[in-house]
Amino acid sequence: MRLRYATLFVVDLQRTLAFYEAAFGLPAGFVHESGHYAELETGATMLAFAAHALAREVVGVPYGEASPDRPPPGFEIGLGVADVRAAFARATKAGAVAVKTPTEMPWGQTVAYVRDPDGHLIVLVEGD
Repeated sequence: MRLRYATLFVVDLQRTLAFYEAAFGLPAGFVHESGHYAELETGATMLAFAAHALAREVVGVPYGEASPDRPPPGFEIGLGVADVRAAFARATKAGAVAVKTPTEMPWGQTVAYVRDPDGHLIVLVEGD
């Protein structure tokens, strides 16, 4: 068994794709013709997005929607970067909400946290 992808449920798929490319340099790899599902070029494990309309249909049970007006859901998406400070500056310039500025952790790694337009928590961490 292996992790193939993580899917975030979003309000506006096109807005999300534009944000992730501007903020993190992650282009869309696959966009379904319906406009309700897309995957980013992120390496071995894909980051995907599904519009809430599709997610409700596929999941079939109610779920808690992420929202920038509420605390973030209890998970993070980790993006490995060469320069956390530069990546944080790029992300916030593109509209990410700063949560935690670049900080050196006790184990020596630098990390920073931002939220995307839907309120998901993204950690920027040194390394690939």
